[in-house]
Amino acid sequence: MIHYGDRLFRAVSSKGDGDVGSDTLFRYEQRDDVLMGTYSGGEVDYGSLVGKVHTDGSLTFLYHHVTKSGLLRSGRCESKPEVLTGGKIRLHETWQWTSGLGSGGRGTSVIEEV
Repeated sequence: MIHYGDRLFRAVSSKGDGDVGSDTLFRYEQRDDVLMGTYSGGEVDYGSLVGKVHTDGSLTFLYHHVTKSGLLRSGRCESKPEVLTGGKIRLHETWQWTSGLGSGGRGTSVIEEV
């Protein structure tokens, strides 16, 4: 199992009506198979997430954040890891809004460990 604790990630691409961009930094923590994290930067003022780490290293989590313009948004995400040369992780994400502006919208993102 991949351990995500104390890892930092930055978005490298995003398609869809998302708020995450290259200025968004994600900080992950992990306890057993529970993933926790916070993120901010770019259009995101502050966000947090909680989810599960599966035995293959994939992630399932729920997230919510407040944008710089004051919108409150939430959603769900599935991430599949790719281990890069040198051991850093790239996550291929598929997400969907569950509330807020654009509720029901879907997209994809790629974030990489920094």
